[in-house]
Amino acid sequence: MTQVLPSEVETHRQPDHEINPQFLTRWSPRSFKDQEVPEDVLLSLFEAARWAPSGGNLQPWRYIIARTAEERASFHTFIAPGNREWCEKVPVLAVVISNTQTLNGNPNTSHAFDAGASWGYLALEAANQGLVTHAMGGFDRQQAREALGVPTDYDIHAVIAIGYRGPVDALAEKFQEREVPSSRRPVIELLFEGTFNQPVK
Repeated sequence: MTQVLPSEVETHRQPDHEINPQFLTRWSPRSFKDQEVPEDVLLSLFEAARWAPSGGNLQPWRYIIARTAEERASFHTFIAPGNREWCEKVPVLAVVISNTQTLNGNPNTSHAFDAGASWGYLALEAANQGLVTHAMGGFDRQQAREALGVPTDYDIHAVIAIGYRGPVDALAEKFQEREVPSSRRPVIELLFEGTFNQPVK
């Protein structure tokens, strides 16, 4: 790769095959500044999310965002304590949901897959804009449904923290050693050929 990677990324992430560095430099920190994200920058993330592929082009994903102190406080009520501890300073929180039904009321079997693609686009554009994101599965979905008025025909997938990266030493000590880019399993472990568990030749 021609682009020089940040040392913390290069230390923990080495690709098996050459790829665009954006896939390596995007990771999920826990330390955030309490710095406001300009609206045009924030909306660019959801513009990217808008263009993700989806089955039948149904675009089942929706996002509910919290930017004001009052809105974020509402989100804090359903975020698990272990996550809330580090995300108190986060200036923008978002919940990603997806419609479980097609336009004619049949089950949309790809809604979660499609919402995941949309979140991936959002996360990459956030990194392009100099922001960091951290998606959380640790929250009470029923409480979130009630607090946000999410209809029963939508599944709730994740809470996403969005903002500018803060210093490591702003975190509680128990989080500091985890504030590094995580590695990934080798390509050879996730790729099969022909049938399940058949290694690629």
